Amino acid sequence: MCKHVLNAQVAIRAPCCRKWFDCAECHHETADHDLMQSFEMTFVCKKCKKAFRKDSREFEDADEYCPHCDNHFVLEAKTPQAQLQVEGEDIRKDARMIKDERTRIEEERSIFNVKDASDRLG
Repeated sequence: MCKHVLNAQVAIRAPCCRKWFDCAECHHETADHDLMQSFEMTFVCKKCKKAFRKDSREFEDADEYCPHCDNHFVLEAKTPQAQLQVEGEDIRKDARMIKDERTRIEEERSIFNVKDASDRLG
């Protein structure tokens, strides 16, 4: 599983060392050489686990799909983003952390309420 591209749909075979990688950054981290560029690319679909080849010089819209299972593998890459979140217990046990502070509960108005009695009783 690739830590650089979260929605990688295929693994790519590097033509230089003939090893499988999810992205070029994974190859750069593990290999001691630069990635060799090639027009002929070999892929393995992560959905159906079958290999296929594509020539990038003759790439068309129909070539964005796996020829075996029609999995759309040419997608905009989702990369990990830093987020600041509150960690806590299981939300099913304690839902206080998801309370929306922007909405306030209206207090029930009564003539017996002593707080604002001076406004109503003259």
